[in-house]
Amino acid sequence: MRAFAYERPTRLDDAIALIDGHGPDARPLAGGTDLIIRLRDGSLRPRIVVDVKGVAELDAEIREEDGFLAFGALTTMTDIVVDGRVGRDYPALAEAALFVGSVQIRNRATLVGNMCNASPAADTSPALLVYGARIVATGPSGTRRVPLDEFFVRSGVTTLARGELVQAIELPRPTGRRGSVHLRRTRRRGHDLASVTLACAVTPDGVTRLAYGSVGPRPVLVLDDTGLLADPTAPAADKVRRLEMLFAGASPSPTSMRASPQYRLAMLHVLGLRAVATAIERLASGASQ
Repeated sequence: MRAFAYERPTRLDDAIALIDGHGPDARPLAGGTDLIIRLRDGSLRPRIVVDVKGVAELDAEIREEDGFLAFGALTTMTDIVVDGRVGRDYPALAEAALFVGSVQIRNRATLVGNMCNASPAADTSPALLVYGARIVATGPSGTRRVPLDEFFVRSGVTTLARGELVQAIELPRPTGRRGSVHLRRTRRRGHDLASVTLACAVTPDGVTRLAYGSVGPRPVLVLDDTGLLADPTAPAADKVRRLEMLFAGASPSPTSMRASPQYRLAMLHVLGLRAVATAIERLASGASQ
């Protein structure tokens, strides 16, 4: 591990000034579950690490405000798993958070860090996308809100501007019933990175939202407003053809060690059909949002 400077500011303005002043040579530290690994293996060599855990304006709260459920910058995966409001209204997110690493990792890993790391395999990205999440970013020019679908660029790259920190993630509160689910495929059970991640949400008006990851440079959100996928009586063959159209942009890496492109694409369609069926069942039962 190469030597680096370490700062632990207590004010958001100071943290922003440090990150803005050092640009790409600075890295913020919150949970650190990705950062520490990359520091150790040498794939990331910042000149300064800015520890934001002591910043007064950043917190680990999950709070309701202005029609949104907001997750603070320090909210961990464990916080999400045990929160009753998340389990009730955003079950796909609760299911996704439960798959992140081990118990020890979930106790440290933050939802905001999972997004800022911008891994195509991030478990929580598809669920956040189908629920319409937005990023609250604060920097030298003030605070702005960015739809999560506009936040990702490619693996490891987001639309954060120089000096910006993500202060929170906001999810719109549900205005009606919906059925939703998170599914993933890995090489083995346990703490493996996913070969395919997928979330699905179905609403009574027949709209189906699907988001998938690990099969391209960034997570992708697609929408079916024809009513076909949400129709429990529609033939499976018709749904398969519709999913093929929606997943046409999937482009798995041919160099990945976790699974071949052919396998990932096949599993994407399998999980898509399975997720739609489960979301329809949950919508009909009213057991979850």
